[in-house]
Amino acid sequence: MTTAQDPIGTPGTPWGDAERALWRSRQSRRRSYADDVLAAIDRLRGRFDVFEYGQLEYAPDGYPLLAIRSRDWDDALPCVLVTGGVHGYETSGVHGALLFADRHGADYAGKANLLVAPCVSPWAYERIHRWNPDAIDPNRSFHADSPARESAALMQLVEPLRGRFLVHVDLHETTDSDESEFRPALAARDGQPYEPGEIPDGFYLVDDSANPQRAFQQAVIDAVAKVTHIAPADADGRIIGSPVVAPGVIEYDVGRLGLCAGITGARYTTTTEVYPDSPRATPEQCNAAQIAAVCAAIDFALAHGGDAGKG
Repeated sequence: MTTAQDPIGTPGTPWGDAERALWRSRQSRRRSYADDVLAAIDRLRGRFDVFEYGQLEYAPDGYPLLAIRSRDWDDALPCVLVTGGVHGYETSGVHGALLFADRHGADYAGKANLLVAPCVSPWAYERIHRWNPDAIDPNRSFHADSPARESAALMQLVEPLRGRFLVHVDLHETTDSDESEFRPALAARDGQPYEPGEIPDGFYLVDDSANPQRAFQQAVIDAVAKVTHIAPADADGRIIGSPVVAPGVIEYDVGRLGLCAGITGARYTTTTEVYPDSPRATPEQCNAAQIAAVCAAIDFALAHGGDAGKG
């Protein structure tokens, strides 16, 4: 695992336009959004409403942003948002969202309105990266006047329904490349020293410290534990530097940090973190963990949530 600072730029000096351009020139397409995501969405058109909520133009490429919505949408029902691929490199988030819609979307007909944005960051999906082409992390950019077009488009999609969401599940991964590639690049971009961290072996969740929902998070952990292992705390009782507040659960102030999980105002929100590099987990298990998390989250919220919005 590489622990040296990213070689782009001058140590101690934040990147400017030249450094960002150099970084962008080193990124290459490694997989196809059209083949992996758009084709999978096309197969769902017979059962769901599919619509474009934005278009990203990153010359020479263009990316339609597609969402999947319950065909039997009922304004009297609570709304559920499932998001994947906010960080494009986090593969099971994208495929977990698509597989959830395919395999379990019909389970919630007449119970909830589903809105699924399976790949928020298609440019990064193709390049297996965390950032967008401007070297911006979309998952720190969900705020007013967002510099990330991916984040702004998703917020515009969600805004008319704010206050009506009961649950939002944002699907992510924590990978070895977070330490070998992305955190060193972040330090270089911001002109900061790189301080090595520790990648947890297993699945965990991020709760909202401004709206903690312990029983909800526990229900999700219990469901996922049947599919894959839950990350233990480290020797200091932490996961990725944050105190463990319950088995497999840490907290962030998601709104203050501009995280995707803060965009809906839902009563029940969680961010999943799958560990795909574990020798104890296969890609199929990672997808299954995401699906189990979404189903458990919706089931708990419908059983306990009552009206939408924070209680």
